[in-house]
Amino acid sequence: MTATTKHVLVTGGTGQVGLEIAALDWPEGFALHLPTRAELDLSSGAGIEAYLSGREWAGIINCAAWTAVDNAESRVGEAWAANAQGPAWLADGAARRGLPLVHVSTDYVLAGDLDRPYREDDPTGPKGVYGASKLGGELAVLTGNPRSVALRTAWVQSRHRANFVKTMLRLAETRDTLGVVADQHGCPTSAGDIARALQTILLRMIDDPQAPAGVYHFVNGGAATWADLAEFVFERSARHDGPSATVQRIATDQYPTPARRPANSRLATEAIARDFGIAPRDWRAAMGEVIDQIFADLAEARAMEGVQS
Repeated sequence: MTATTKHVLVTGGTGQVGLEIAALDWPEGFALHLPTRAELDLSSGAGIEAYLSGREWAGIINCAAWTAVDNAESRVGEAWAANAQGPAWLADGAARRGLPLVHVSTDYVLAGDLDRPYREDDPTGPKGVYGASKLGGELAVLTGNPRSVALRTAWVQSRHRANFVKTMLRLAETRDTLGVVADQHGCPTSAGDIARALQTILLRMIDDPQAPAGVYHFVNGGAATWADLAEFVFERSARHDGPSATVQRIATDQYPTPARRPANSRLATEAIARDFGIAPRDWRAAMGEVIDQIFADLAEARAMEGVQS
């Protein structure tokens, strides 16, 4: 690397969004660093400081988080350590170096009781440990480093890791009918689109010290229920001769979980369009691409099995 290389730290590089960030094309002169947990322990302030001191950085994207929503209800300390304390240490290290920090947050910081998409200036009101700890992370980042953006998103789906789309396809392999919640409303969102939004924001903040900061929302356009998304998954799956099932629309109280989910996770995206020129595409186009990628991965895996057999 040359002396002019711009080094970018990406935490949580093995998650859905982190993997998509790693797959992006970055401008010439940028070097991405996605340390493993063994290389960068976000539960240690001293460990974070030691890692940041290892080189000159241009910016940080924090995708690391405790995302097991239901488990957070019984593992409160671990959830808060990952979602609030870790980001606080990152923000402190970034602030002392004058670095921009873009932090991924969630719709769960909101109560979900409004009958319209939430704006960035609407009151927060998390209903569980996960949402509360993520709100703590937002506050830590925004108060700890003036050059920070907390990007709230929701209903993240991708070809990677575990998510709703992949769960529906898996369950449909053995079940003819699936009960899916139809009274929670949100915006199915591509992890790849989130990654591109994060990249756009960070590059702007690196180039312009006066770039906007604060809370922004990013989700794909339109809205759906989980049942709507499930039906879309099976319609798209049919194009690939994939699994399908009949969707039985159920109420939230018919599918009890330890953590309460927001009834309304719709997020308004006018601010990010105005300040960063990011215009989200419709969720159907984004989810169609995700599903096509999943089937492309399956076809590639089967081809490799054929070669090896």
